[in-house]
Amino acid sequence: MNGASPPKLLKRDHFGAIAVVETATGTCIERDTGAASFGLRWLARRVAAREARALARLAGVDGVPPLLAWDGRRLRRGYFDGHAMADGRPTDPHWFRRAHRLLRALRERGVVHNDLAKEANWIVRSDGSPAVVDFQLAMITTRPRSPWFRLLARENLRHLLKHKRTCCPDALTPVERRILARRSWLSR
Repeated sequence: MNGASPPKLLKRDHFGAIAVVETATGTCIERDTGAASFGLRWLARRVAAREARALARLAGVDGVPPLLAWDGRRLRRGYFDGHAMADGRPTDPHWFRRAHRLLRALRERGVVHNDLAKEANWIVRSDGSPAVVDFQLAMITTRPRSPWFRLLARENLRHLLKHKRTCCPDALTPVERRILARRSWLSR
């Protein structure tokens, strides 16, 4: 993975380093598992490989960064210009309708995110549309009708609705209020 300017470090933890990298083809995000703690490198590479599989499955879905490269150590994915939901809460109910459509597109491709409670994984793009990043914990299946997959997909929706309740509570529909009120055994 050559042709990059010095990366701008966003985060470093036990699972490696995440940086913004300028390449000849544009800006991207790079996850380097080689920077992970020695005893956790195997796990860091495993979750990065899962993210690569999820991004490959979701290729072409608007709101999901494209997989640019995965060499077993470094993962590069597309970059979205915008900010995390935590930095600028969307107050337009239309944003949440589009985010719900994005979750449906993931589900139709057999992917559930499993980490959407984190506001940092929701991006409000500069054009005002939603995006989702960080697919390390994603579940990828060929059986989207299985009870387990459907339960996890419902939990993804519940997390989105919890964010909507925080950002624009008056826009919650009666159906959305019922979904929020009915917690699954998993969330309990």
